[in-house]
Amino acid sequence: MSIITAAVSPVFVSPSSAPADDLWRLSVEQYHAMMEAGILLSGDPVELLEGLLVEKMSKNSTHRKANRRLRLILERLAPAGWFVDAQEPITTADSEPEPDLAVIRGDPDAYSNHPGPQDLALVVEGSDATLQRDRTIKQRIYARAGVSVYWIINLIDGQIEVYTDPTGPDEKPSYRQRRDYGPADEVPFIIEGREIGRIAVREVLP
Repeated sequence: MSIITAAVSPVFVSPSSAPADDLWRLSVEQYHAMMEAGILLSGDPVELLEGLLVEKMSKNSTHRKANRRLRLILERLAPAGWFVDAQEPITTADSEPEPDLAVIRGDPDAYSNHPGPQDLALVVEGSDATLQRDRTIKQRIYARAGVSVYWIINLIDGQIEVYTDPTGPDEKPSYRQRRDYGPADEVPFIIEGREIGRIAVREVLP
C-alpha cells in the first residue's frame, strides 16, 4: 500500500453534513499509515468514523466530571480480568473511535494493537454537544461491530441511555433495545450477560 507522506493538513468534516460522493474515505490501515508517516500525530483531535476523519469536540468541566465519576465507579466494580480505559482508540472494520470510557477484557499491557469489539464489555460516550453524533454515527459504529452494551451519559437531559442487543453489520446497524435511566434510577453494569453491580445515576451526573 502506498500513501503520500508530505506534510499535509487534514481536512476535518462532519459525516452528517457532507455528501458522500464528495468525500474520500480512508481505511483503518490508511489511517494508521498516516500516523506512522507523521501526517497525523498522537493527540491530534480527530477520530476515524466510518472512514472519515472527524474532529473531536472539546470537553467542558461537566463532561469531564461525569466521565471521572463513572470511571472511578467502574474501576471499583470491574472484576478480575477486566480493566477500564478512557479516551483511547478501539478498532472496528471501518472506524477507530475513542470512546470516553470502555471496559476491556484482559491486561492493558498485553495489547500490541488497539482492542477490538470482541474485547469489549461496555463502551460509554459522555454527551452534550456531541449528543446527536453519539446517537447516530457512534451508535451505528458500535452496533455494526457487535459491541454488546453502549451507554450515553446524556448531560443535556440528565439521564444515562443504555443500548443493548446490537443488530451487527446489517444495512442499518442499530441496537434493538434502549432504556433510559433518570437521576432516581440505578443502571445495571453487565459483563457477558452477568450483572456485576448497579450504578446510581445521581452518582454520575454532576
